[in-house]
Amino acid sequence: MGAVVRPTSTAEVADVLRDAAARGLAVVAQGRGTKQGWGLPVSVDLVVDLSGMDRVLDHQAGDLIVEVQAGARLAEVQARVGTEGQRLALDETVPGASIGGTLATNASGPQRLVAGTARDLLIGVTVVRADGVVAKAGGRVVKNVAGYDLGKLVVGSYGTLAIVTEAVFRLHPEPEVRRWVSVAADDVHDLVHAVVHSQAVPWAVEVDGTTLSVMVGGRPDGVDARVGTIRGLIGGSVSDTAPEGWGTYPWQPGETGLKVTFVLSGLRDVLAALAEAGARVRGSAGAGVVYAALAVPDALPRLREVAAAHHGSVVVVDAPDEVKASVDVWGPVPALELMRRVKDQFDPDHRLAPGRFVGGI
Repeated sequence: MGAVVRPTSTAEVADVLRDAAARGLAVVAQGRGTKQGWGLPVSVDLVVDLSGMDRVLDHQAGDLIVEVQAGARLAEVQARVGTEGQRLALDETVPGASIGGTLATNASGPQRLVAGTARDLLIGVTVVRADGVVAKAGGRVVKNVAGYDLGKLVVGSYGTLAIVTEAVFRLHPEPEVRRWVSVAADDVHDLVHAVVHSQAVPWAVEVDGTTLSVMVGGRPDGVDARVGTIRGLIGGSVSDTAPEGWGTYPWQPGETGLKVTFVLSGLRDVLAALAEAGARVRGSAGAGVVYAALAVPDALPRLREVAAAHHGSVVVVDAPDEVKASVDVWGPVPALELMRRVKDQFDPDHRLAPGRFVGGI
């Protein structure tokens, strides 16, 4: 990594990027550094550290809206809006994660089943382009003039299109109670389908190894009834606290961490292939997204074959650099040429996080 600058406002980020553009410097943005190893390794001249941009700018509780700077920690935003009985329905999948890093990687956890991902919750965004131009979209702006859905473009782009400096999210009311129903089963496929297609309205349907856990939330009487429905379908025990490891990734430093997606009908085949590979699995089985930890990545081609058969994919989220150098981290990307054209429009000199994203973007 190169030199580090620590701006405290969007205007300062714009000044930094204008100067970097004049000098032809390659730049990468960093929030709290919790996911800096995701994607492919990059060599840059300048790191824009956004940890100094950590404020909640506005919380309109009556409108269920919060506006925050990108360096704000997700947990601190949750604490702030929680004082008004509200929540930002994003899980802190990595302790200490920032808003900007969560948007850049589109990280999500158990609540994605009921509320979607960051892409669905984001209603406004402020970004700084590689040339230092500030752009706003969504939220209080009717439409951004470039004609792009800017928020959806930057979420999950790993900081390769622009640097997000501020974001506006829609919030959800905090439930009065949350409960978890958990059951151990060698084959969770039928149990997951039974819950997802029931009238129980699960907020999360998670698998952790051979344990299936279902979360529901809301008013006590309604939750009690829904818990009863779920137990009638899958049995299990009830708890007022989340299972250990809830909403976190299963891998440890030095292991290969995978994100596996699939249509729900393929759950049995995907879990069987992961078990055959000796993977530890945790994730949103009810939403068709699970995460897996592998000691070695030899099983990657087979796993991709199984996921593709069920309209999904396997991405190497995190791994030692030597593993990333030896495998295709991203796998097949159908829209790669379109993505490259978008990159050319936003960052024609390819100076933002160069090579970090798919296809060398």
